Amino acid sequence: MLDRLTSLEVFAKVAANGSLSGAARAMGLSQTMVTKHVASLEARLGTKLFHRTTRRLSITEAGRLYLESSERILADMETADAAVARERVEPRGLLRVNVPVVFGTRQIAPLMAEFSERHPEVTLELGLNDRLVDLAEEGWDLAIRIGKLRDSSMVARKLAPNRLVVCATPSYLAKHGTPRSVADLAAHNCLGYTLSQQASAAEWLFGADGEIRVQVSGNLRANNGDALRAAALAGLGLARQPTFIIADDLRAGTLVALPLDQPEIQSSAVHAVYLPDRRPPAKVRAFIDFLAARFAPVAPWDRGLF
Repeated sequence: MLDRLTSLEVFAKVAANGSLSGAARAMGLSQTMVTKHVASLEARLGTKLFHRTTRRLSITEAGRLYLESSERILADMETADAAVARERVEPRGLLRVNVPVVFGTRQIAPLMAEFSERHPEVTLELGLNDRLVDLAEEGWDLAIRIGKLRDSSMVARKLAPNRLVVCATPSYLAKHGTPRSVADLAAHNCLGYTLSQQASAAEWLFGADGEIRVQVSGNLRANNGDALRAAALAGLGLARQPTFIIADDLRAGTLVALPLDQPEIQSSAVHAVYLPDRRPPAKVRAFIDFLAARFAPVAPWDRGLF
């Protein structure tokens, strides 16, 4: 079965050239194939598009009407092709990015003015939630994921390490003592984060790959890092927080980092993830490249801490 769009292109070319042979030469096809395309259209429409004699070819009244519609369709296709081609090379259009709430508020949103100045043709929709979204089903162009990535078919690019720190206020440590080892955590009020993909509110992981599991307990659990930060700043207990949340507090001394006898997880990181595509749209590449440049060689929240 012949391709209908190609048949329209052949028909329009025959009408423009006034001959089957001229259309065949212009399109790089055989005259036989051009004849088949025209015949296929005429059979589908049930009418003649051209009058043919041994000496000349002329378009019929039905052919003229069909040519007007065909040229509009072909022009629309060229416009659509050009729009998609531009999207592949020029950052433009709506970019839907899903980001964890606290990271998006603290680290992504403040950068958007600069990104928009660089790419004025891109409109950004920033979705802030801590749920693991389905990019394909929910129509997101990309997502920022924090932690250790699960195996998936998505493409991932590491943007920055995600450093975790056990911390507390000086007043809490003065009152309850300073833990020196992970075993000491059992004697402290440990504030638990409930949305961790690797651990739980009652279990903190240490070691390069999280192989050391430490049971903890406390009188507050929350699904938001800023809430746990606020409780820690009020002196409620120990918090284990990423530096992108507590870096300013560590610099100010309102929270104190507690080096313990086991290293923090090294496999946790900030990643940009997107659906597999041989060549993702320019707007996706531009956003990821922009963040990678802003977060390298040391993430801004970590500068001066390590």
